[in-house]
Amino acid sequence: MLLDTYAWVEFFIGSKSGKRVLRVIQENRCFTSIISLAEIVDWCLKNGLKEKAKKYVEIIERTSTILNITKEIAILAGEINQERKKKVKGWGMIDSMILATATFYKLKVLTGDSHFKDIDNVEILE
Repeated sequence: MLLDTYAWVEFFIGSKSGKRVLRVIQENRCFTSIISLAEIVDWCLKNGLKEKAKKYVEIIERTSTILNITKEIAILAGEINQERKKKVKGWGMIDSMILATATFYKLKVLTGDSHFKDIDNVEILE
């Protein structure tokens, strides 16, 4: 299971969805795109949690395997981005990178991001 930034944020704030993320972490081998580390740090800074950014990144590294962006993933992300932008308003390149990483590694994405709701290999947090 590839946990996207949305899933990690829910986990860190301890929401109902975050409790579900915790169960997923406990019961599955989990992965995180390196892109999500940048988004988590950005989220921390945006929300006055600068002092927690490093700790949150360390938690992600301890509880999941970090997947780097390869040339193949980058190319796939560009292709996905062009297709998804035609269908989904607000779809962005980071969404494409996350989806390309999951597709490349044949992983399901765990997210609450509504941009992903029509994709088969995605589990939406409610």
